[in-house]
Amino acid sequence: MAVASGCGGARSGSASAAPVVVLTERDFAIDAPKVVTAGEVVFRVRNDGPDAHELLVVRAPNGDLPMRSDGLTLDEERLQQSEVGVLEPAESYAVRELRLRLSPGRYVLFCNMSGHYIGGMHQTLVVR
Repeated sequence: MAVASGCGGARSGSASAAPVVVLTERDFAIDAPKVVTAGEVVFRVRNDGPDAHELLVVRAPNGDLPMRSDGLTLDEERLQQSEVGVLEPAESYAVRELRLRLSPGRYVLFCNMSGHYIGGMHQTLVVR
C-alpha cells in the first residue's frame, strides 16, 4: 500500500476499526459511494479493468481540477495542496487499501493515467 499525505491527513496503519468503503476501478469508471461519513475510513479498491489504474483523492470544493498542457492528465503538482491520498497503479484484479481521515467537504476520486480522467475515470465524493 502506498499512501501520500496531504491536507486531509492521510495516514497508514492503525489498529482502529475504521469503516471500509468499497471502490471498483475499471476502464474508464470508478464505482464508489457518493456520500460517506467524516472521520477515518478505509478505501478498499479493486481494479476490475484490463489496464493498470491508480487512485488519487483530492479535496475539490468547486470540482474544478487543473489539466496539464498535454490535455490528457490532471496537473498533480498544482493539486498537491489538495491531495488527501494516493494509491499507486495496480494491475488487473489487484485489491489494495488506503486509510484516510476525511473532513467534511467535497472530494474527487480519479485515475490520472494518460487519458483516464478525461475518459470518465473520476467520481465526486461528498463527506458529511
